[in-house]
Amino acid sequence: MRVFQIQDDWGIDHLRLAERPDPKPGPGQVLLRMRAASLNYRDLFVVDRGYGSFTGTLPLVPLSDGVGEVVEVGAGVTRVSVGDRACPCFHQGWIAGAPDLDRLTRTLGGPIDGTMADLMCLPEGGVVKASAHLTDEEAATLPCAALTAWSALVTYDSLGPGSRVLVQGTGGVALFAIQFAKLLGAHVTVISSSDAKLARAKSLGADAGVNYTDTPEWSKPAREITAGRGFDHIVELGGEKTLPQSLRAIRPGGTLSMIGVLSGPSLAAPLGLVVTRQVRLQGITVGHRDGFEAMMRAIGQHKLRPVVDRVFDFADLKDAMAYLKSGAHYGKICVRH
Repeated sequence: MRVFQIQDDWGIDHLRLAERPDPKPGPGQVLLRMRAASLNYRDLFVVDRGYGSFTGTLPLVPLSDGVGEVVEVGAGVTRVSVGDRACPCFHQGWIAGAPDLDRLTRTLGGPIDGTMADLMCLPEGGVVKASAHLTDEEAATLPCAALTAWSALVTYDSLGPGSRVLVQGTGGVALFAIQFAKLLGAHVTVISSSDAKLARAKSLGADAGVNYTDTPEWSKPAREITAGRGFDHIVELGGEKTLPQSLRAIRPGGTLSMIGVLSGPSLAAPLGLVVTRQVRLQGITVGHRDGFEAMMRAIGQHKLRPVVDRVFDFADLKDAMAYLKSGAHYGKICVRH
């Protein structure tokens, strides 16, 4: 089978097309013929061994997200059947419950081989059936970005109609957060550096927007959107430079979901606001399989369609990664197998 793998050494120059023997499923395992994969910013870090020893060892097949058709099952498999489409779970060992080190570190695309392979052999507990209305590329976007947004807004909060949600940016997690927040009946505000992207976010369902380039102290106009009350939930994707503003925009008792550190990894924020306003600062690392299945049911029920920006051919993975790094995309970047 074809694979893309990082071999010999780390770095994009060592990402190469190669061949490996076709895997065979053992008891309790399923064999997927992959149809599509999608990219996350995490994949750029993995190529450069950005997670240290947790990244895994070489050779390593990259990318965490994808979808495939079940073409063979091992003895005792009951969760899926031959012919089903299924998405591999990012956390292969986290089925339900609270996270621990083992559940959080058995992840696809490093240290476990990822989705840039023609065939994947996985435990039956590590896959989720895809909703029939989704295209292959749309289904491939769900395991990381979508589940991260779902975990933030649903698994670890209790939002409902009339809740006020602020989403930072228009990347993959952000767009799913807009869609899921609207499913819950929430009012959604988006901040972005681009008026054009704000307009596209509103066409996806966002109710209001603030351009943080024009207004660096964006917490003030954002808070005015809530009539001074503050937001019930902020999807925090910026990190170092945005967290101080988020703490000024969140309501007392509200939740800040810390998901990304795109503007820097250090903590430089008025922590007194966390204490005096009893704010919950919740770290989010994708989510468990039970959450994935609940999300997939909601996606199927509402016929929600992920935003796909561009689809590359399998052999053009490096071009897809360069496009991701450029930041020119709006929505998910996919690779067709």
